[in-house]
Amino acid sequence: MTNETNLPTLTALEYIPYIDENGQLPENLQGKIGVYAIFNQERELQFVGYSRDVYLSLRQHLVRQPQQCYWVKVATIERPSRTILENIEQAWIAENGSLPVGNGEQKAAWTQPIDVKTIMTPEEEANYQKPTNDELTQMKIIKNAARRLETEILAALELRGLKAQIRFNPKLKETGLLDLK
Repeated sequence: MTNETNLPTLTALEYIPYIDENGQLPENLQGKIGVYAIFNQERELQFVGYSRDVYLSLRQHLVRQPQQCYWVKVATIERPSRTILENIEQAWIAENGSLPVGNGEQKAAWTQPIDVKTIMTPEEEANYQKPTNDELTQMKIIKNAARRLETEILAALELRGLKAQIRFNPKLKETGLLDLK
């Protein structure tokens, strides 16, 4: 727990494994308000963010950037205060010495649902672009591409040992977006 006068430094916090030895995410962060820093396998800072539910945010980031989420550092606060959260976030970025890639050029990849249309295979793209397709056919092609990508993400996370339940929002798949429910 922290308050505005006692801003924790990033280096003072312990690394927490993103996926623990039981294949779970840090469940003790469910419902916790706080700031978090995500690190890759080499413990290089990738993203700093804040949330009203750190656990849910960590789940979202894991499916959006599974190869970049290996370690996390977290500071929680008791009452929501955007000012305190933003101050900690900015202090950690400054402490890092450079803007993490997830807070800069790749911010959308970390913070927005996955746009399936941008990562369709050439075959899916060609199929989607056929002039004879009606809206329903295009929606089916997009949905199948989303299912393919969902399967790839879940397989990658399973290889990492994840046992926590991950469920994507089925309604979003029809629009070409992948995000958790």
